[in-house]
Amino acid sequence: MIDPVLLRENPELVKRSQAARGESVDAVDEALAADSERRAAITAFEELRAEQNLAGKKVAQAPKEEKAALVAQAKDLSERVKAAQHAVAAAEEASQVALAKIENIVLDGVPAGGEADFVTLRTHGDEPTFDFEPRDHLELGEMLDAIDMERGTKVSGSRFYFLKGVGARLEIALMNLALDRALQENFVPLVPPTLVRPEVMRGTGFLGQHAAEVYHLQDDDLYLVGTSEVPMAGYHMDEILDLGKGAKRYAGWSTCYRREAGSYGKDTRGIIRVHQFNKLEMFVYTAPEDAEAEHLRLVGMQERMLQDLGLSYRVIDVAAGDLGSSAARKYDIEAWVPTQGAYRELTSTSNCTTFQARRLDIRHRLSAEQGGKTQPVATLNGTLATTRWIVALLETHQRADGSVLVPEVLRPFLGGLEVMEPVE
Repeated sequence: MIDPVLLRENPELVKRSQAARGESVDAVDEALAADSERRAAITAFEELRAEQNLAGKKVAQAPKEEKAALVAQAKDLSERVKAAQHAVAAAEEASQVALAKIENIVLDGVPAGGEADFVTLRTHGDEPTFDFEPRDHLELGEMLDAIDMERGTKVSGSRFYFLKGVGARLEIALMNLALDRALQENFVPLVPPTLVRPEVMRGTGFLGQHAAEVYHLQDDDLYLVGTSEVPMAGYHMDEILDLGKGAKRYAGWSTCYRREAGSYGKDTRGIIRVHQFNKLEMFVYTAPEDAEAEHLRLVGMQERMLQDLGLSYRVIDVAAGDLGSSAARKYDIEAWVPTQGAYRELTSTSNCTTFQARRLDIRHRLSAEQGGKTQPVATLNGTLATTRWIVALLETHQRADGSVLVPEVLRPFLGGLEVMEPVE
């Protein structure tokens, strides 16, 4: 959630952020009113408590003949204190609900608008051309005996698949390459749980506008994660971190699950938009003043991966209305998919500033020179490899006979394989 002090001191900034996202500006006034009622309830409670303490002293010191009347007054005061305490609890809950309706404050320079209003920051590489009719990734995957959609549907339903043979090896190679790069950058590898408690899913912002995307196990009240960002954000929940030696960086390798609600009719062919996939996700806890530099660092890692894989791509600054509730800024990298004649998202990297950390109560202690107090950390996340990358790899590096050239950087992870050949 946003900083309540910022809400009180600069409500116009919060309103501008909500407007840029296309969200309710009235929610800001509602949150201000709820916060004011919360503080008033706390003041009333504290005043009554002080009065109760004073009354208790009077009872203890009063002559015998006055005690009965004073005890009766104290009893009445005690009931009023209990009522005031309940009022504080109700006001605090109402304030939390109102605050939760306000999304993270977008950073300066983030484009206003929705999905189509992104700004292209740069492109890399030429769009690949062929002297033959290129095949799409599913046709290539079937020729290579690497993707089996038919049996995936038979076993699990639509938008499920098997990666088989060289397809399975290719995904594992991608993930291992990404893990190797993450280790070189001093990320700590994690294999996190993929079922999480509601407070963790809610704390990361995925039970708001993304709730329809999430699988829920009702009997257990657990959620299947759509990204290992969620369990990695919860990893340090309710902790005070030591960032004296720098940011804490993790790389989570996990299977991810998404309902793809509302996407029926879109990308139903192949493995672009599916219910289950694997991903290596980067996650960083850092001091708020270092978050923007860390954001660019993550994007740089992603770009080097895509360049070494020989993919053409563009980097976009995502518009405010397409950020999701937790991100203050998000950069997507989209690779060119030849048979679609379009760029498609391969990575997403978000700076969530202190929004998630406030919800999950993750703080760090300032140095003695800075006062030694605690403050919320900033959190960031970004994709370093995922199943969808196979789409761009197969289509970009295909040859006329249906074989696919293996990028040199991946060959050590595929036992030296240079070309994936069609299976007769």
